[in-house]
Amino acid sequence: MRKDIRIGIAYNTYFPEFDIDYHPSEEFVEEMAQEVYDVLSSIGYSVTMLPLERSLFDFLERIREEKVDVLINLCEAYLDQSKFESNIAALYEILDLPFTGNDSRALAFCQDKFRAKAILKAFNLPTPRGELISLPAKKPNLRFPLIVKPSCEDASIGIKADSVVYDEDSLMIKINEILNKFKQPALVEEYIEGREFNVALLEREGQGVQALPVSEIDFSSLPENIPRICCYEAKWYEDHELYQATIPVCPARIDERLRRKIQGLAVAAFYALGCRDYARVDMRLSSQGELYILEINPNPDISLNAGYARALKAAGLAYHEFWEIMINNALERKKRIEGKKEIHWPFISLDSTSEKVLISLIEKATQSQRKGERW
Repeated sequence: MRKDIRIGIAYNTYFPEFDIDYHPSEEFVEEMAQEVYDVLSSIGYSVTMLPLERSLFDFLERIREEKVDVLINLCEAYLDQSKFESNIAALYEILDLPFTGNDSRALAFCQDKFRAKAILKAFNLPTPRGELISLPAKKPNLRFPLIVKPSCEDASIGIKADSVVYDEDSLMIKINEILNKFKQPALVEEYIEGREFNVALLEREGQGVQALPVSEIDFSSLPENIPRICCYEAKWYEDHELYQATIPVCPARIDERLRRKIQGLAVAAFYALGCRDYARVDMRLSSQGELYILEINPNPDISLNAGYARALKAAGLAYHEFWEIMINNALERKKRIEGKKEIHWPFISLDSTSEKVLISLIEKATQSQRKGERW
């Protein structure tokens, strides 16, 4: 792998004033970026940190000034709004900047959980029955127990132990809570009681997708009255009893037949949602032995103590090897696109003034959308 290239690590800065609640998952993004910086610097790459703060223009101007050859895209939000995650990738695409991770289309599809479910169904892939509820009084035609979550968040934001409901009164309370707090529809799904697995997926450009060893969340230490789910506290609060009682096991203790079935479904979901480079697929095995895809995460936590790195280790891949594969993927994509002149983006030839106007318009639209304004 060439090391005479300039690597930029793009990540979003956390702004507590824009956050509905305190979310430690947003603070961890900078720590994750620092880990990637350290590992790539240690093996000889020229690396620079590129925090995305309030100004998109300043962010992109810094990328230009640093003469970055490849961006490692760790941006999960803009102004603490995860719904803008795909917008950042779209900017890279408009400006023809090679970057790692999923493209804007896959990020947008996967973040909209109900749309992602519809795509999975179109590919005949199993997913729990669900409905999108945007009106407080609407009751879904589904069987209890149900799980209620925001339709367009990630990192388990909005998912708590009481998100699993067993009667209509509790259901209406949770739906109204999401509608009022998150200003987005609620996704209501039939709750699948059973074992929970996740699969980290790794793509090498031109070689297809590899399913890494299956991981399972061990719920056996949870109190009896707590539903077997990985809620926000269980994922992000290390001192919380739910975090300590939901232990990841990788590789999962399963037989070869089940392993192949889980990995096969994960790869199929990766392709169905148009993913690239890497992703994680979460699924459940019901008490009847049926597998259901819960979610495709196209931008999973990639830090050293997270599940994806754990799966890499189980597969015998070093952390730095993973990032070198991602850098190579981005460079190969750039080379392939440059060989097809007819599909160059129309904005590549914009002069500096035109680019400033374009980016300022995008900033204005984003700020207005965050405030709920029309423009």
